[in-house]
Amino acid sequence: MKILTKLGLGLLGMLFIASTAYGGNPDRQGEAGAPELLLNPWAASSGLHTLNTSSISGLESMRLNIAGLSRLENRELIFANTRLYEGSTLKLNAFGYAQKVGESSAFGISLMSVDFGDIARTTTLDPEGDGGVFSPSFFNIGFGYSYTYENRISVGFLFRGVSESLPNISAFGFAVDAGVQYVTGPQDNFRLGISLRNIGSPMRFGGEGLSFQGDNPEGTAQYLLTYDQRSEKFELPSVLNIGISYDFHLNEKMMLRTLGNFTSNAFSRDQIGAGAEFVFNDMVTLRGAYKTDFGDAGAFKDNIYS
Repeated sequence: MKILTKLGLGLLGMLFIASTAYGGNPDRQGEAGAPELLLNPWAASSGLHTLNTSSISGLESMRLNIAGLSRLENRELIFANTRLYEGSTLKLNAFGYAQKVGESSAFGISLMSVDFGDIARTTTLDPEGDGGVFSPSFFNIGFGYSYTYENRISVGFLFRGVSESLPNISAFGFAVDAGVQYVTGPQDNFRLGISLRNIGSPMRFGGEGLSFQGDNPEGTAQYLLTYDQRSEKFELPSVLNIGISYDFHLNEKMMLRTLGNFTSNAFSRDQIGAGAEFVFNDMVTLRGAYKTDFGDAGAFKDNIYS
């Protein structure tokens, strides 16, 4: 237990130190890339606006707080297809598998891709389209592990590969997630969760799409040279989540969970939200949540990220 306690305290310290380095900064809004890492394809946690950092468990925790992975019963297998915007062809396709290992550990794998549909191809010579189409490929895969000690403290780590590409240009990077959950109370009523997501290497696009042909600078020969343009690096959208929740066991069949969550975004405004989840007989669940940005006094915005 001493080893686990030190590990949990060390992880908490690392997360809080990271929060000071990655605090919300609206001046940097729009500077990060790979926004698909902030999208949640899973239905249950999306019903809570991805605010359940403290109480999420099983496979869906790989998208919010990896520490909850080891709190699954046995194994989980999920397929998901999400329409991001009604009336558009933009979709999220996701697959995940999680497996319990022994009584306290679990590992999982999750894959997600963004389906853009067919986009008309335009060029400088054919701004109205040349009759062809293309479709970007955004794909990421994650491998996670979590451990729970005596149903009180859970810690977890996840490694994710991120790929973005077009037919003639691509970028690839790695990201790391870490999280911790703490459960206490006479009926495990109170929960605390902290997670740090998308900490990784900068990404840079490269490929034939960035090359062009130009004149020979020496001018001694009449032939063209191929020049390769270097694109600028971009950071991943790092996020720190801190959440709490409390369960009210109304009777043997009904439970009401209230929760709150704070999100510190490295490249946009910080967010705060609250929600509730009502469970009847472990068969019917009603969920609702609300989240807002700090200091956002502008016009109404539909925030799809979580």
